[in-house]
Amino acid sequence: MKINYPAGFSGWAFLIIRLIIGGIFIYASIDKIIAPGEFAKIIHNYRLVHPNLINTMAIIFPWFELIAGIGLITGFRYKGANFIILCMLLIFIIALGINFVRGVNISCGCFSSSSSANSNLLMRIIEDALMILGCLAIMLKPRLTKRSSQPV
Repeated sequence: MKINYPAGFSGWAFLIIRLIIGGIFIYASIDKIIAPGEFAKIIHNYRLVHPNLINTMAIIFPWFELIAGIGLITGFRYKGANFIILCMLLIFIIALGINFVRGVNISCGCFSSSSSANSNLLMRIIEDALMILGCLAIMLKPRLTKRSSQPV
């Protein structure tokens, strides 16, 4: 499948997208890794996960965010890291969307494990959708040859 990107949409644009999305995921993971108990409370507030799975998710999910973010930034296995982030973003949108439709005003747990602050769920859904567009651009990016001086 050949994608025609706008003129000037070079390897640098893909690098910037990777740095932004990877940086967001690294930043989002830090507080959750430090305070998994608080993050578990946020997961519980979504009322979407069986209680037996909440603690496991609270411990594992932030590490996926961190490792995928690092992979996207460093370029090491960045296509796989991008796919993991894309899947997580889809999960986030579904979870946020369900609670938005329910009318539940909760902390999304996006950047903090503090359950005290409520989030604008619709704004978080829009932000995640924009990051999905970035991930899709990375996924559909044409392969650059080794001779190219553009960053991969």
